[in-house]
Amino acid sequence: MQRRPYALLCLWLSLALATLAATPAQARETAPAQQSPIIDYNERFLPIVGREGMVVGPEQLATEAGKQILQQGGNVVDAAVATGFALAVTYPRAGNLGGGGFMLLHLAEGNRDVFIDYRETAPAAASRDMFLKADSSEDLALEYFSLQSSGVPGTVAGLLYALEKYGSMGREQVLAPAIALAEQGFAVSFALNYELAARADRLHRNPEAKRLYFKPDGSPYQIGEILRQPDLAWTLRQIAARGKDGFYRGEVARRIAAEMQRGNGLITLEDLAAYRAIERVPLRGRFHEFEIVSAPPPSSGGVHILQILNLLENDDLAALGHNSAAYLHLLTESMKLAYADRSEYLGDPDFVDVPVAALTDKAYAARQRKLIAADRATPSARIAPGRELVVESQDTTQYTIADRHGNMVSNTYTLNASFGSAIAVPGTGMLLNNEMGDFAALPGGANMFGLVQGERNAIAGGKRPLSSMSPTIVFRDGQPWFATGSPGGSMIITTVLQTILNAMAFDMNVATAGTSPRIHHQWLPDELQAEQGISPDTLALLRDMGHTVKAGGRTIGRTQSIMLRDGWLLGATDPRRPGGWVAAY
Repeated sequence: MQRRPYALLCLWLSLALATLAATPAQARETAPAQQSPIIDYNERFLPIVGREGMVVGPEQLATEAGKQILQQGGNVVDAAVATGFALAVTYPRAGNLGGGGFMLLHLAEGNRDVFIDYRETAPAAASRDMFLKADSSEDLALEYFSLQSSGVPGTVAGLLYALEKYGSMGREQVLAPAIALAEQGFAVSFALNYELAARADRLHRNPEAKRLYFKPDGSPYQIGEILRQPDLAWTLRQIAARGKDGFYRGEVARRIAAEMQRGNGLITLEDLAAYRAIERVPLRGRFHEFEIVSAPPPSSGGVHILQILNLLENDDLAALGHNSAAYLHLLTESMKLAYADRSEYLGDPDFVDVPVAALTDKAYAARQRKLIAADRATPSARIAPGRELVVESQDTTQYTIADRHGNMVSNTYTLNASFGSAIAVPGTGMLLNNEMGDFAALPGGANMFGLVQGERNAIAGGKRPLSSMSPTIVFRDGQPWFATGSPGGSMIITTVLQTILNAMAFDMNVATAGTSPRIHHQWLPDELQAEQGISPDTLALLRDMGHTVKAGGRTIGRTQSIMLRDGWLLGATDPRRPGGWVAAY
């Protein structure tokens, strides 16, 4: 993507203009102007408006599948599960059966918040130094593009756990849209054609992946041509008929284990049968009148979103001005402090002690805030993980669902890299993840996203790798108000942070909050990335402060967001990538 900044900018502008042109008409159809005073036509981008239910996702057909389930009488969890399985068919770069993720739920009945961790786990045979060569350097090909790069998949277990405990429909009904899409096929979109063509070299290296996603001559399916996936339909039917056992035991499991054995992979039948999704307590914090509920470890997302908000809470951000040099400087320095802490303190809480309470303590933030100079960047080399803790005894996808009763789901799941390891399991239609690369293969070194990781995230059998996935729900006056999440690897945390700050501190509507230009800094490398759209004068001022600014290259994240306001649902899909969709009724 970095090689195509001009093309990306043109795409971004065309999508943004399409949003501006199309949205008012859609809004008027659903909510006549005299009934809905909530749309501010002076804002740059406008949300889609719904009344009863809404699904916001990265791909149209899967998003509509979730809406279809809502209209059939399903609840938001039913719709989330249907969308997740459908994305495995229509969005293979990140939608998946062979990956894992996190689901955050707010259930209006009982005013409950639930977090489901279905992150992949390391196979039992995984070892601390498995990706190191004889000279102690990392074997990147083995770490990211081999069968050993795959953790035990969690997606099927997680989605089914959510459905069985919090859904209202049966498996057959909820999986029916995904099965139909796989079996009958669907017209290839511009986005899917582009994604397959861009990753053709990598996917062609695996004969099964090449067979699944390309025509017999090796060329990608063209826009409008029908892509059918009968093997994936078979796998989905096993799940619909037998539930979790249809994937983690039986013939699907045997095919996964056989492929592992053939290619020196580590996942066994025992690993698959032992996998469990885990329900965890979500993290909670406050920023002025807002309450933020987000992902706990093994995600680092919630910890560092709350940590950065604590650092910023006592500054008048609105007075500084959105995306002003003063605001972006303060934001950048706060990001550095949080990501430095991430490098040492975060990991799987079932294996290591993670000082969550200490890192998210407002007193700790007050001490750390003193390290930020008002007008000068602190070099990352001079920033270390905080030592005054008071410890108490690239490719992912996001979708968001809500109804007018205040029920919300924010779900983020992934294969890690785009199309994961680019290895497909014969006879299943399924790509494998390369999540083992999210461990610290060499503690103190950087992973594929440039993140430096510590000993707490070292590889161990059964352990879940540290993640940045950050599904988040914001409450206002005790009521659910804003739900969002994003893909983006190391950029997920800063993407979600800026999106909710835009809504909370700068009073932006849901579309403008997600579309406004963003920045990213992750401590190391010591580089401030800035998207197109931030003033050149502002960037010059940041450079004068000592920041190393890299401007206008890649886009940062891709949010899928819903806001609840005055009984209406306001939704927006981020136009940074093509193919996003808001399905509302």
